[in-house]
Amino acid sequence: MRRALSSSRLVLAAVFAGAVAVSSAAPGFAQDIRPREPVINVLGEGQASVAPDMAVLTLSVVRNGQTAQAALSASSAAMKDVLVALKGDGIADRDIQTSNFSIFPQYRHTEPKNGVMEPPQVVGYEVSNTLTLKVRDLQKLGGLIDRSVKLGVNQGGQITFTNDKPDDTMTEARKKAVAEALAKAKTLTEAAGVKLGRILEISENSMRPAPQPMVRMAMAKDMAAEAVPVAGGENTYTVTVNVTFALEQ
Repeated sequence: MRRALSSSRLVLAAVFAGAVAVSSAAPGFAQDIRPREPVINVLGEGQASVAPDMAVLTLSVVRNGQTAQAALSASSAAMKDVLVALKGDGIADRDIQTSNFSIFPQYRHTEPKNGVMEPPQVVGYEVSNTLTLKVRDLQKLGGLIDRSVKLGVNQGGQITFTNDKPDDTMTEARKKAVAEALAKAKTLTEAAGVKLGRILEISENSMRPAPQPMVRMAMAKDMAAEAVPVAGGENTYTVTVNVTFALEQ
């Protein structure tokens, strides 16, 4: 009998301890499922424009020869003259970069004989040497293209107008984006009859102006009788912000 009572007491003690453990854990569980703080998410966009102060220009010298060495020698001689002229126009070494160099065999394909395809024959080689330049004085751009063509540049001409340091313009766009987000949030909360609270989170997505290159073209030495006319226009920088506000009860 004593053993049975003792066992009953042990069972009751275990049940009581489990109940206490469950009751002590309940507040923590309740905290996890409490309602979220009411918020409102809005997007704001800001733009700012500025005239470009720099152009990125590509110039290519392409030469052909019966041998790879002959094509390379002709290309190198022309490119050497172009580099001398560029530096004479004030283009610094740091703003001149070889962005592509290639040697390609030129093939001649013959008609099949008796249904048998003949292998293509190498009839020469083409060497292409491309420079990418940063032109910081835009007034020199047209004359620089003109002189480069006369010295042997015969491909390229892709121009992208950009800004060396657009930080101030980006700051202006950010301010406009945040101002628009705040105005939207105020309009929405006033219309809904609730009160706008503090900012909980803000994130940014910025877009630099997409390159607007001039059409790439093959160039002939007589194409530029005078300085090539170019127009830079304006660059527009765009910033989008996502702002989360609390709603006051």
